[in-house]
Amino acid sequence: MPHSFGLLAHANNDAFTIFGFTVHWYGLIIAVGLILALVLGYFNAPRRGYKRDDPFEWILWVLPFAIIGARLYFLIFNGGPWGWEAFAVWNGGLAVYGSIIGGAVGAVLYCGIRKRDFLALADVAVPSLALGQGIGRIGCYFGGCCYGIEVTDPSMQWFPFSVQIDGVWHYSTFFYESFFDLLICLALVLMLRKTNTRGIVFGAYLVLYGIVRALIEGIRGESLMLGSTGIRVSQLLSILLVLAGIGVIIWRVLTNKKQKQEVTQ
Repeated sequence: MPHSFGLLAHANNDAFTIFGFTVHWYGLIIAVGLILALVLGYFNAPRRGYKRDDPFEWILWVLPFAIIGARLYFLIFNGGPWGWEAFAVWNGGLAVYGSIIGGAVGAVLYCGIRKRDFLALADVAVPSLALGQGIGRIGCYFGGCCYGIEVTDPSMQWFPFSVQIDGVWHYSTFFYESFFDLLICLALVLMLRKTNTRGIVFGAYLVLYGIVRALIEGIRGESLMLGSTGIRVSQLLSILLVLAGIGVIIWRVLTNKKQKQEVTQ
C-alpha cells in the first residue's frame, strides 16, 4: 500500500482576493523569491566592487528581459500559443531557461551601457539567481506543474520522493530542483567569499545548475522538445551550460595565473 503521507499538488493555487483580483500562490512565492534574491545581492555586491544598492538597479534591466525570454522560450519550443494568447502569461507558460537567457541579455546590455564589469556582476548575481530559482520552484507545488513521470511502485509513493497530482503519484522533480538550487546558492555564497578571481563563481553556477537540471530533466513528466527529434531542449541546454561553465573556469584560472606571472616579472 502507498504511504499515508503525501502531498496533493494543484489543490488550490488561489492565495487571496483583493479588490476583485485573485493573487495566486505561484506568483506570490516567485515574488518572495525575487525579494530575497535582491536582499542577498545587497549583501554580496561589495565582494566584487559594487555598491550594495546596485542590484536594485540591475533588476530594472534584467527582469523585463527575463520575463520576455521566459515566454519566448516556451512559445518557440511549445509551438505557441500565438496571437493575443502569447501575452497571457497569467495562464502559465514561462520557462526558467528562457528567463536565464533573457536576464543575461539584460545584464550584458546594462554592463555595456554603464561600462561595468559583466563577470563581476555575474559573480554577485548567480547566488541570488539560484536562491530565487530554489524558492520559485516551491510555487510549482501550488501550480501543479514541473512534476516528474508517474511513480507506480507503492514503496516510492511518499513525499518528498514523489507527489500526488490529481490523484496520481509522480516524481516531485520541482522539490528536487528546489532543494539542490538552495544548496547551489549556499555553495556559491561560500565561493564568493573565498575567491577573488572574477568569473569563477559564475562558471561554477553554470556547471552545478547544468548538472542538476540535466539529471532532473530526464525524469520530468512534461518537457519542451526539440521538434520531433525527441530531444529535451532543457536537457541539451543543460549539457551545453556545463561545458560553457567549465570553459569559463579554465579561462579565468589561466588568465589569472598569467596576470600574476606578469606582475612578478
